Amino acid sequence: SCVHTENGFVPTSEIIAVEETEPNKKQRNIGKWQKMSKPHAFTVYYVKKGRNHRWRCSDVTFWCSDEHLCNQWTQVLKQLLETQKSRPKQLLVYINPYGGKRQGKRIYEQKVAPLFSLASISTDVVSDVVCVGGDGMFSEVMHGLIGRMQKDSGIDQNNPKAPLVQCNIRIGIIPAGSTDCICYSTVGISDPVTSALHIIVGDCQPLDVSSVHHNNTFLKYYVSLLGYGFYGDILKDSEKKRWMGPMRYDYSGFKTFLSHHYYEGTISFQPAKHTLGSPRDKDSCRTGCYICKKSERQLAEQHKECGLKHEEDEEWKVIKGKFLAINAVNMSCACPRTPKGLSPAAHLADGSADLILVRKCSRFDFLRYLVRHTNQDDQFDFSFVHVYRVKSFQFTSKLSEDNESNVTDIGKKRFGQFCRDHPACCCNIASSTWNCDGETLDSSAIEVRVHCQLMKLFARGIEENCKDEAAYSHSSVEQLL
Repeated sequence: SCVHTENGFVPTSEIIAVEETEPNKKQRNIGKWQKMSKPHAFTVYYVKKGRNHRWRCSDVTFWCSDEHLCNQWTQVLKQLLETQKSRPKQLLVYINPYGGKRQGKRIYEQKVAPLFSLASISTDVVSDVVCVGGDGMFSEVMHGLIGRMQKDSGIDQNNPKAPLVQCNIRIGIIPAGSTDCICYSTVGISDPVTSALHIIVGDCQPLDVSSVHHNNTFLKYYVSLLGYGFYGDILKDSEKKRWMGPMRYDYSGFKTFLSHHYYEGTISFQPAKHTLGSPRDKDSCRTGCYICKKSERQLAEQHKECGLKHEEDEEWKVIKGKFLAINAVNMSCACPRTPKGLSPAAHLADGSADLILVRKCSRFDFLRYLVRHTNQDDQFDFSFVHVYRVKSFQFTSKLSEDNESNVTDIGKKRFGQFCRDHPACCCNIASSTWNCDGETLDSSAIEVRVHCQLMKLFARGIEENCKDEAAYSHSSVEQLL
């Protein structure tokens, strides 16, 4: 079912609202409508797709001389919209007016609220949830929903091998943060209006969520990046400079690059043998990704046949060494500065994460690796970079957690005077900090497990050719009547 507009055919799934309208004097003087003594009209508001995955609200007005026919068209279209169960009717909106760009409240009131009102969406009762802010705001909402779901289902979150219950409440993101990585990686653009329209039409994108544990104690969930070393050090340093705004990431990144700290430890992981493809694939995860759909079916079958006990018997691979960065990503982690992301071929919902290990190398080689994130070259094509598709992994730093109190003293005695004289030295320090979706974790020994499609977003994945998909070869609105 679709409606024919001047821009082509628009499916009813991308119609925002239908309203009865009264043609104004200017419209009545157009063409054949001059002959109508009393023309009747209704307006269809729909999604107009532009370049770079940008969506906008557009409208087209239909006129006719028969009032009964006009009412019939309006009634049929409204009934079609009401029968689409994926469309949200009631939303609970959380706004962070102080985080990120400090304009979440203004963005919502000026750009999002009018669209929700047009689509007759109530924002005072819980059905689905929308957060206005950055990745940190989304993380808070996600933790609350997943945690409540596990508590109501009697699941112990402190058990790293516990099968978590899928969250049945969708989360919408209105980007108003500093990076908006999650929104950019699932929609293709960080634009409030585009995200609001995805929410209105009821798009649904399953998303993998990874849990982080330490000594059988739950620490955090993450959906985008878990980084140790380089990205952890950037976050730790930038937290002390929040007064700088988004510029603090540039400053801390440059400072961390000059420091060139490496960390010694052991990584053990289980390869994701059930998934198709590899991190070196040229094809990226897109709308309706067949790999994500097939992975969901495979995981469901494995769970029925073998259960979780089978995972303990599967092969673990162990890697020891000195690392500049250890990154685990559940999605590409793309953003405007790095359009391809940390792992361009990572999938949103295949039940796996891409584990990226950057071994100790020179500053020049590490700079070459970082530059690859901004161009089209293969960023894994270095001898010191290794990437694996995994479903779970563990990390232990060389200096154990039990001796952390002594580690600080040892570091001060061994490197204290030298580091004060040469702050940009490349000596090894005790341990780094984990960057968990923009939040710090200080545990140097963790256990991570990927939970396939644990939650759902108001998104549809990144479309291949957003502008061309505005035209559809379906029948027009007359065939609906």
